[in-house]
Amino acid sequence: MPLQFWEVEGYVAAASLLVIAIVLGSALLIINNLLGMRPKEKNGKALAKKLDVYECGVAYVGDAHQQFSVRYYLIGIIFLIFDVEIVFMYPWTLVYKHYRSIGPFVLLEMLFFILLLLGGYIYLRKRNAFNWD
Repeated sequence: MPLQFWEVEGYVAAASLLVIAIVLGSALLIINNLLGMRPKEKNGKALAKKLDVYECGVAYVGDAHQQFSVRYYLIGIIFLIFDVEIVFMYPWTLVYKHYRSIGPFVLLEMLFFILLLLGGYIYLRKRNAFNWD
């Protein structure tokens, strides 16, 4: 049984977008290959200087493989946890007006959620998890 036009219509946009992406990506790579500058240095001091580490005009000192404090990762994980929790509040704000007419349950849910977050924050504050020392 052949496909009807309305069955294929949804795939036309996705297929055309895929074709445009492939053509554009290939064209940019080809243009870069044709017009891009080639490195002139093959060996020697110029190549060594080119391959040297450079960051904001400051010469590097020591080894790049330094050990970070565990606190650095702890702060990152704490930030991630609280950031994700804040993101969960956004959909609640969108449906609040709709569910407010049903009763106060939606408000009590969010109050409980915020109290849990506040409890976690207070716990971390008391444990000095936010101090760098």
